[in-house]
Amino acid sequence: MLFTPDRHEPLTDSSFSEAAARSAIARITSRAEQELDSAAGLWSRDSTDEIEAGEGRAEGDEDDRRGLAHVGGCSHRLWRELRSRGGRLARALDLHEYQGKELFRRHGIPVSEGRLATSPTDARQAAVDLGGPVVVKAQVLTGGRGKAGGIKLADSPADAEARAREILGLDIRGHVVHKLWIERASEIAKEYYLSITFDRSAKRPLFMFTTHGGVDIEQVAEESPEALVRLHVDPLEGFQPYQARRLVYGAGVEDPGEQKQIAAIVGKLYAAFVACDALLCEINPLIVTPAGEVKALDSKFTVDDNALFRHADIAEMRDVSAADPLEALAREKGVTYVKLDGEVGVLGNGAGLTMSTVDVVTFVGGRPANFCDLGGGGDAQGVVDALEVITRDPQVTAIFFNIFGGITRCDEVARGILQALGQLSLSQPIVVRLDGTNAEEGRRILAESAPPNLYVEPTMLDAAKKAVELAA
Repeated sequence: MLFTPDRHEPLTDSSFSEAAARSAIARITSRAEQELDSAAGLWSRDSTDEIEAGEGRAEGDEDDRRGLAHVGGCSHRLWRELRSRGGRLARALDLHEYQGKELFRRHGIPVSEGRLATSPTDARQAAVDLGGPVVVKAQVLTGGRGKAGGIKLADSPADAEARAREILGLDIRGHVVHKLWIERASEIAKEYYLSITFDRSAKRPLFMFTTHGGVDIEQVAEESPEALVRLHVDPLEGFQPYQARRLVYGAGVEDPGEQKQIAAIVGKLYAAFVACDALLCEINPLIVTPAGEVKALDSKFTVDDNALFRHADIAEMRDVSAADPLEALAREKGVTYVKLDGEVGVLGNGAGLTMSTVDVVTFVGGRPANFCDLGGGGDAQGVVDALEVITRDPQVTAIFFNIFGGITRCDEVARGILQALGQLSLSQPIVVRLDGTNAEEGRRILAESAPPNLYVEPTMLDAAKKAVELAA
């Protein structure tokens, strides 16, 4: 079994002695190293079936608001991004609302009619085409649009144009609005919530449904957990109609017309989830109009990046301009990278070891600036590419390079580091920890030829402390 967050031992108890900390870190590292050994076995298999299947579909978990809620020293987003097999990153492709609704529409889920607009003039014309009141909605890959002023009602085409001028160019949680979705306004009698995602612990798709819609699902889970109905689907058995009825009855939906419509939408949402190789399909709110019609008023749709070779049409939906510039650069260079918000750049070989490194940096009082997985190799070009990405972040003031020599020997990694540093001009201090195959030889090579800003430490804890000290 691969190293997973639910097996993670958080290093947050301030009463830990240094000896206890070293012991806990050793256990974490041991499991990370076991993951690398397991990954080596996976890499050695010549399995055409696995290659055709995208070399392992990632298991997902809920990211209801695409926020950065920190859990156990790492961001929730980091855990979602780092579901991997054989040390590979399973990236997720988040779609805009209008794109998710198009996929909903293809699978028969009722949605409101709308038009895409990129200028106030487009918004005015869209309102003319749709007729009647419309809603002008910012299209950004983050939550909190309404609170930030990114969703506004317009009563006329002129009003739609004015609202578009106000929203275009708006910065919502670091995302600048360049696109608008102009949608025919809907009257709302009731608001429900419906989603399907992956439950990593159960290894099964998980439905969640509640009649408390229109608010963050985290809030419902915290304040009214009894109102949230959860139901797993056995992937071998597939979705069955009785499961939709169980969701509807469990949430207390009493109107027979609503029950029938919601049950039908549940089945279609599962079909969309499977057909599109999705990690998350969320409708919040799923509304009921005064006339009794049930439809999706919003869409959050996340697709497994590893499956995009099967979905050329969905792959074309990727909004490159909306991506974080550093993550876009990393993708271009083939580097596994997730930006965080600290000052210590983290670079390791293997997802499990790198995640452990992120936590150890947090434990010793630092803030990780990123997650960057070098993978199983340590060649100079790979190190150059990774360091170029990490050092583009102006927040990074020190770099922690954590290597376990299992597949790759530490002396080879040490030579790769020195060769890479010879090609780059770095001002930030770099702390290197080498362990495993030929670790002593690797440390000797670095000690003899290292530049003044490179420090070699024997343990992960010592190296983390040094990196945090240098970053201060």
